[in-house]
Amino acid sequence: MKKLIYSITILSLLMTSCVSDAPDFNENKDRAYSVPAEALLTNSEKAFADIMTSPSVNEWSLGKYFPQYWAAVTYTAESRYRVTSRKIPDRLWRILYADVIGGLESAKAAVLIETAATGVSDSQFQSEQKNKQAILDILQIYTYQILVDMFGDVPYSESLQPGKFVLPKYDSGKSIYSALITRLNKDILALDSSNESFKSGEYIFNGDVASWKLFANSLKVKLGVNLIETDIALAKSTIESAYTSGLILNNSNNASFAYVTAAPNYNPIYENLVASNRNDFIPAATIVNAMNTLNDPRRSKYFTPLDNGSYLGGKYGYTNKYTSFSHVSDLLKSPDFPTQLLEASEVNFYLAEAADAGFSVGNNTEFYYNQAIIASFVSWGIGSDAPAYLSNPNVAFTTAPGATAKEKIAKQEWIAFYNRGFESWTAYRRLNFPVLVAPASAYPEAEGEVPKRLTYPINEQTVNGDNWKAASTAIGGDKLKTHVFWDKL
Repeated sequence: MKKLIYSITILSLLMTSCVSDAPDFNENKDRAYSVPAEALLTNSEKAFADIMTSPSVNEWSLGKYFPQYWAAVTYTAESRYRVTSRKIPDRLWRILYADVIGGLESAKAAVLIETAATGVSDSQFQSEQKNKQAILDILQIYTYQILVDMFGDVPYSESLQPGKFVLPKYDSGKSIYSALITRLNKDILALDSSNESFKSGEYIFNGDVASWKLFANSLKVKLGVNLIETDIALAKSTIESAYTSGLILNNSNNASFAYVTAAPNYNPIYENLVASNRNDFIPAATIVNAMNTLNDPRRSKYFTPLDNGSYLGGKYGYTNKYTSFSHVSDLLKSPDFPTQLLEASEVNFYLAEAADAGFSVGNNTEFYYNQAIIASFVSWGIGSDAPAYLSNPNVAFTTAPGATAKEKIAKQEWIAFYNRGFESWTAYRRLNFPVLVAPASAYPEAEGEVPKRLTYPINEQTVNGDNWKAASTAIGGDKLKTHVFWDKL
């Protein structure tokens, strides 16, 4: 039998890493009927939470480096934007497509063959199954958005059909966004909070359907806010419809993935900094200096103080002596510290941006700016410090430095998103603030800029070359400085 070589996208979805002459090579030996949907969902949720949190240089340490939150002690390659030589895009692509999207697709198939438990009516069973399918789809939608925001154009319409499309085409980011919003609207309508969904294996909301509906609407806002400068009509309709349906506006509704204190299910920050006994990272002067200027109380939650009580960050893009600077806080290094996937502070900031754009979201820009900051303080356990912080003339919306509301919002988003590196990088690209400068030590592949996207995986170039070339041309070049479709100059 002729050997077949698949695009990494399809390799990922088939859950295999090699080619073979065996007659059954094209059979997916991990197909859903042999694994419960709950187990597949758990694996996908954890893989997603891990990749959005991990500081590993082999995965998403870039989420700590691109927004200039962390600096390196010895190994400076990632803070200087050396991306392709360590195949970081390949790993992220594989995990997001295989472990998350592929796992969720297998879970969908597993749900389809489930049977009703004794005593459960057909109507109740069907409602529960619809809820399960909608939840799985919502998580896939979130992951596809991350892929678009990370790379630009990516495989979408042909990405889950390995039997039909061995080498999937890349869809435009704009068309994917539109399709994702349509899918979300359908999923929201399918969710029935009067019935249950997953009774086990779902660790973000423990299967609570009402919470998933809030999450789905908040995800619509997240998609919509990125569209404000490229498709304001779609952004407006998406955000306003989500607002009227209910959003995550207080921390009790946050989408969190809770870790535990035992291996291998502890927080990836703990794994990389404590369990591995590594002293590779320190807070960067970029964020520490900004928070020092504002006397921001969240410093004690983000960093450790020096002996004199002050906070000092290392030089970004260069080596630093570990013992001379503040360190990542013990709170963030706790083994069971949860990952936030969508939270009240984030959604309130998005509504502040939407209000600034003139959308009808129930209140004005200043209101949501304040609510976002308050929610951030509450989430870090220092809510009582928020009023004094907001009274600081350099923080108060009416007096804070900045020529526009967008600039004021952007600075506070950047500070609040300290443990949400990917979303911080996205907000930086969307709002163009704060002004982050590439270090003089940056590698030539960055072309003197803070990266605006990740380059495509090397495996895609070598295996799915024609589609990679077409996508690279469509976005303006497979470069770190190329902007994704919603990132206007």
